[in-house]
Amino acid sequence: MKLTLQIWRQKNAKAAGKIVEYPIDGIEEDMSFLEMLDVLNEKLINKGDEPVSFDHDCREGICGACSLFINGEAHGPDRGIPTCQLHMRMFKDGDVIFIEPFRAVAFPVIKDLVVDRSAFDRIQHAGGFVSVNTSGNPVDANTIPIPKHDADRAFDAATCIGCGACVATCKNSSAMLFVAAKVSQFALLPQGRVEATDRVLNMVNQMDAEGFGNCTNTGACEVECPKGISLDYIAQMNREYLSASLQG
Repeated sequence: MKLTLQIWRQKNAKAAGKIVEYPIDGIEEDMSFLEMLDVLNEKLINKGDEPVSFDHDCREGICGACSLFINGEAHGPDRGIPTCQLHMRMFKDGDVIFIEPFRAVAFPVIKDLVVDRSAFDRIQHAGGFVSVNTSGNPVDANTIPIPKHDADRAFDAATCIGCGACVATCKNSSAMLFVAAKVSQFALLPQGRVEATDRVLNMVNQMDAEGFGNCTNTGACEVECPKGISLDYIAQMNREYLSASLQG
């Protein structure tokens, strides 16, 4: 398979970036997208050129580090997967592929395709914890009855890998789906109710402080989310936020 890659290159956070064209061949349809970039980088290194910088870690769809904007879509043309699980069979011989970093004020570019997503970490640090009594003999978690519906919804929210696709695909660069998932995974369980009021207020305030935009319910975030996090969790967070605000 022969392809033409149009890749965003940017030396550092302060430098001006630009799209650079790279023709590449010998790409097999069973390769992952990141393996294709590995092939490109190997060719660039062998020529003495600077390789393309991009984030990755587990390459198993768990960590969310591999976030790329591919042909105008977060994580590319497939659905329900991050970039590392995107395979080249989704493209055809002769295709031109545009590869860019996620774009958002709160996700500044570090180099090439790598962005700083530490804003997500700060949001979680603002309220992502639970209170558990560990003095003496802690109570077995299985002894706390939790309705199956609530447990299932909490687990669904917890599947969020913090990749940032919701932010990158939103016209407002909103992080509401990410924050809603993190708020909901705790709020739906009894262990998370102790700090529920402070948690939602602190996390939403931190989200705003980071410079993310507001949600206008276009639904693009749900479509592009590799874990299929539902917009329903934003409604759940809004209810938690309203309740916390009234209590304050």
